[in-house]
Amino acid sequence: MDTRTGLPVVGMVGGGQLARMTHQAAISLGQSLRVLSERPDDSAALVAADVPIGVHTDLAALREFAKGCDAVTFDHEHVPTEHIEALEAEGVKIFPGSKALLFAQDKGMMRERLAALGAPVPRWQRVTSAAEIEAFAGGSWPVVAKATRGGYDGRGVWMVGSPEAAADLISTGIPLIVEEKVPLRRELAALVARSPFGQVAAYPVVETVQQNGICVEVIAPAQELDEELALEAQQLAIDLANELGVVGLLAVELFQTDDGIVVNELAMRPHNSGHWTIEGARTSQFEQHLRAVLDYPMGSTALTAPVVVMANVLGGEPGGMSIDERLHHLFAEVPDARVHLYGKQVRPGRKIGHVTVLGSDLAEVRARAARAATWLQEGK
Repeated sequence: MDTRTGLPVVGMVGGGQLARMTHQAAISLGQSLRVLSERPDDSAALVAADVPIGVHTDLAALREFAKGCDAVTFDHEHVPTEHIEALEAEGVKIFPGSKALLFAQDKGMMRERLAALGAPVPRWQRVTSAAEIEAFAGGSWPVVAKATRGGYDGRGVWMVGSPEAAADLISTGIPLIVEEKVPLRRELAALVARSPFGQVAAYPVVETVQQNGICVEVIAPAQELDEELALEAQQLAIDLANELGVVGLLAVELFQTDDGIVVNELAMRPHNSGHWTIEGARTSQFEQHLRAVLDYPMGSTALTAPVVVMANVLGGEPGGMSIDERLHHLFAEVPDARVHLYGKQVRPGRKIGHVTVLGSDLAEVRARAARAATWLQEGK
């Protein structure tokens, strides 16, 4: 408890942009998020006041960080499970807990648990040899191979198109699962929050647009989505949050096919598919996550406009206009765009921020969001 304010202290492990935006939400709740950051120039470390420096794989650093925190949560899933279990055994309140987070950390465990719950999943298998991958493919290439742990933003995912490619991947020694390549129509995401009390709040189902394995655009709500299928996706996310015992945000990434929906991935933290909620929902996903881990009542998830589009800003080639100059041009051309920059060093393809535009006409809102993102990314 913060003795100055009388408010509980939330600690977030990881100093990336999710912690940065969670800190912004914490301010309106009278808090300054406590952040365990690897470096003093990490995204959240540049703006938060209480930033111990430490590595998420160091149990001693985690233990010291947790002192004085009323609740500990994460901006990524990479904290070793055994470290979380050790802290829980010492009485630290961690959300989501180790038993839930395991299913976001390990894709094999996730697939097994989802299948046992009867959730729609692709055909899949654990593999340790090229022969097993070839047998799984059954002559129908490509198949999708995934590292069981550690992948994100297209990393740790491979399209395997031949026995030779399978042998090359197996030679890396990376623990793998393989899945069928789903004949998807588009990708969706269902985001829910759950408190320790068991209250849940579901956001409208959104469409996510991917390029090279990275989400570049989110459209809220997903357009031309049958109401029954939208409700099915929301109910699936709620059921999974309850069954897995998630506390905080749960993002369920989905494939929409001609036959319905299939679960692709789970994330148990604020998620890129929910960044639009900062301006586009009555309660942002970041405030909702804080409410959940503090066991406050959930906030309204209602949209603030008929259409909301979030466009990620990826780092372009170095040189050209400064970011400051690009902002001048962006705001002159798209004055209603809301810009969120993460304080990151620019590297080609790296997420350095996002923009959000609201309105009533989808084509117009998408065009304005894309234009704003292009100014920041390309300076033209």
